[in-house]
Amino acid sequence: MERKTFHIVTYGCQMNVHESEKLAGIMRGLGYEPIEDERQADAIIFNTCCIRENAEERARGNIGALKKLKKEKKDLIIAVGGCMTQQKGGAERLKKTFPFIDIVFGTHNLEQFGELFLKRLNEKKSVLAVEEKEGAISEGTPKLRSSYPNAWVNIMYGCDNFCSYCIVPYVRGRERSRRAEDVVRECENLVAEGYKEITLLGQNVNSYRGEGGVSFADLLRKIDAIEGRFRLRFMTNHPKDLSEDVARAIAESEKICHAVHLPVQSGSDRILKLMNRRYTGGQYLEKLDMLKKIVPDCAVTSDVMVGFPTETEEDFEATLELVKRARFHGAFTFVYSPRRGTAAAAMEGQVPEEVSKQRIIRLIELQNAVNREISESYAGKTAEVLCEGYDREKSLFFGRDEYGKTICFDGGEETDIGNFCDVKIHAANGISLTGSKMRKGN
Repeated sequence: MERKTFHIVTYGCQMNVHESEKLAGIMRGLGYEPIEDERQADAIIFNTCCIRENAEERARGNIGALKKLKKEKKDLIIAVGGCMTQQKGGAERLKKTFPFIDIVFGTHNLEQFGELFLKRLNEKKSVLAVEEKEGAISEGTPKLRSSYPNAWVNIMYGCDNFCSYCIVPYVRGRERSRRAEDVVRECENLVAEGYKEITLLGQNVNSYRGEGGVSFADLLRKIDAIEGRFRLRFMTNHPKDLSEDVARAIAESEKICHAVHLPVQSGSDRILKLMNRRYTGGQYLEKLDMLKKIVPDCAVTSDVMVGFPTETEEDFEATLELVKRARFHGAFTFVYSPRRGTAAAAMEGQVPEEVSKQRIIRLIELQNAVNREISESYAGKTAEVLCEGYDREKSLFFGRDEYGKTICFDGGEETDIGNFCDVKIHAANGISLTGSKMRKGN
């Protein structure tokens, strides 16, 4: 029997990466195997993102580039799903622009992709299936995981916050939490399979509410109690909902990393109000102080946006001041991108592109200076690194420490991948760290 293959192209966040693992699991269940070269694949699946404009543009460009291949390979099946297709009218616009697409599906019916694929195979007609309303959480979807020794675990879906710039509530639906016992069981199985790091995923994990009133802090404690050696991470957090109970769960645990991603977006109270973030810059710093008081060595990373509508130089200076005070261990910095259907897209006072570019450069320079200082503080110290792989170009192994810092090191072996190694840090080159694996007796 001829081997059938598939290739998945993923854009966007960790949630999308994990959902591509589900799509891969579904395809394997249909008898297909993954392949790196998309030109050799029998099926190509795009899992798209629409959080920022450049992600949509890249997806459209790559989909369009397949028109010629589709003509050459009549039996090739091209499927497009994810947040881009879930936007109002998005699926129809996509099909009109690229009529050679065979399957269009949304975020709400990803678990039914196998049925849609078989329908296309059997009926030889294109399939457009995008559910407008989110349904019940589907358990048991097969997964073909691709990120060993790390594993992603969804604990909830959707978002109820409706930040004025964000499309997520419109394409992911309202908040729904998985049952705690299902999450814990999945984590237990992952540990038994040898995974050494688990990252819990949700648009706002602090809003998690399991059956019987299980809170996010309760869930963290349940997973921390699983026997075995592993690290536990989670993302992402909303500052207004980060509680002292969660901070205490981190401090009292054996396995939860002392690392929290806490997006601030802006340091200007006026802009934060327009963003509908429901906290002020001062309240954000109070949350940070609370976290550091309970977990003194906690490494906090963040998301910071510039160029939100009506942002003035004074507003931007307030963001720079907050970043200076917060001393983030890392930050995803980006320019505001209008998203069709959000409140911010209709606001007056859109900031000129040139002004936003100048501001993002200044912000990156400031954050990079903080990153360098933190990296330099590692020199001469020993870090416990979970080895994730081998970089052939650098001829070095690499991995991350508890705080999320990437460290490259020599002296490793193939058997170190997926295991914890003690690494002596020799040098900090900018934000990158290099060292040597320590042997017993060193």
